[in-house]
Amino acid sequence: MDALDEILSFVNRFPDAEDEAIDLLLDQLEHESSLKSSIIDKESVNRVTSVLLQAEAAAEGDSGSASNHSAIRVIDAFLVPKFRYDSIKKHFYQHAGSLPIHGEASAKAALYRDRFLLLFQRVSRDQHFSRPSFDVVNSEFGSCEISTIQSLVGQTGRRWVMGVISQLEDGHFYLEDLAASVEIDLCKIIVFINNYYKITTGFFTENTIVVAEGEMLVDGIFQVITCGFPPLEDRDQSLKLLAGYDFFGGGTLKKEDTLRLADLEKRAANDMFVILSDIWLDNEEVMGKLEVVLDGFESVEVVPSLFVFMGNFCSHPCNLSFHSFSSLRLQFGKLGQMIAAHPRLKEHSRFLFIPGPDDAGPSTVLPRCALPKYLTEELQKYIPNAIFSSNPCRIKFYTQEIVFFRQDLLYRMRRSCLIPPSREETDDPFEHLVATITHQSHLCPLPLTVQPIIWNYDHSLHLYPTPHAIVLADKSEQKAFKYTGITCFNPGSFSSDSTFVAYRPCTQEVEFSAL
Repeated sequence: MDALDEILSFVNRFPDAEDEAIDLLLDQLEHESSLKSSIIDKESVNRVTSVLLQAEAAAEGDSGSASNHSAIRVIDAFLVPKFRYDSIKKHFYQHAGSLPIHGEASAKAALYRDRFLLLFQRVSRDQHFSRPSFDVVNSEFGSCEISTIQSLVGQTGRRWVMGVISQLEDGHFYLEDLAASVEIDLCKIIVFINNYYKITTGFFTENTIVVAEGEMLVDGIFQVITCGFPPLEDRDQSLKLLAGYDFFGGGTLKKEDTLRLADLEKRAANDMFVILSDIWLDNEEVMGKLEVVLDGFESVEVVPSLFVFMGNFCSHPCNLSFHSFSSLRLQFGKLGQMIAAHPRLKEHSRFLFIPGPDDAGPSTVLPRCALPKYLTEELQKYIPNAIFSSNPCRIKFYTQEIVFFRQDLLYRMRRSCLIPPSREETDDPFEHLVATITHQSHLCPLPLTVQPIIWNYDHSLHLYPTPHAIVLADKSEQKAFKYTGITCFNPGSFSSDSTFVAYRPCTQEVEFSAL
């Protein structure tokens, strides 16, 4: 019945073409790959109607506020579709069934297995690590074909293996794949890192997946000689191999609709996202600075399409010792009044709120759900179209995919690093962070003891295929780094440094701003 109501709501948008609208909707539903039976639910219909309305807005080519609003689609982390890789059939399939928040013990093992297989299928296609079809002359490094850890027993000479860095015993680190594990000596890597051993750019922590070259010693320890992250795969190449699956969650479009959206995206040169992190609503100085920012954008010729307000929204952690939820609720109401006092922004811009690591919520586990309704009700009275999403969350802007993540990730990665980062290519910690998350295809490849993750929703932190842009909001200073075509940046802390970022998705241009 809910699906029928959703269909009627869609058809009523086209009073003079109801039959055509129904036919179009049925055709799109028939091509919806996630349908498992002839019975449809509200979510399936809503997903299809959103795609059709987005394509319809692109076809009209309207550059007004309605077009801007339909061009921006926010995807909550808990609505991202889950795909798994079948290593036997060598293809992905969509997970069917419910995903409870409290998963069974098997879900934790599946988390590591899914991460490993996601990267393994990527490495297996890389020309440097795949077996040649014909006998060819090996390079100076020999064959780079990946061996299983189990096959190292009784073997001599150098081998390439792929595994997860795990601490299976206190003080003893191992490389572990799906079938076996082998101990590695990190101390020797640290001592000889500048002399003989080589590592690539990035932070090597527990839970990171690496490709290592080395040889088995007599005492059963695998002596690592070269250690690096799995090589990246070009986004377009990944999309070709995914058979039309929607890993991002923004819906699938036909080729002609995608071309129309791409053309409209090129013409959206004036669209701009303003991103601010750490907005302390209980700090009068911060609120005064925020009003200055809103006043400035109210007076520009073309107002920003989207304002992204990221937590923390309070200067004190909202934990069990926090007893001021009623005052925080009123402060959100004051923020709503401040935004409503700028009529152009209220009418033409959208406002997205993403919680921070210390904001109110059920726990500090990732992904974090949206801000509680109790806190945001007062703000919604003034800004009814405000969007409250999870952390992390995703935005589809026409054809462009953008990931937003608010976490003090750089500090945690540096604290958890097992090997000093290589300085051959860069000594900038932010660049090491970007290299780590992109090569790992994961927003937070930290041990679960350092950053807990909901086992059944670990896929919402995956970065595969690679998005166009990643916003890593952090307490550290402003940074931007374009890595293998991916634009990554940190807007800085608005409360501490009065810094924020204006991002133009059309050109992927990052403009640093400060008061």
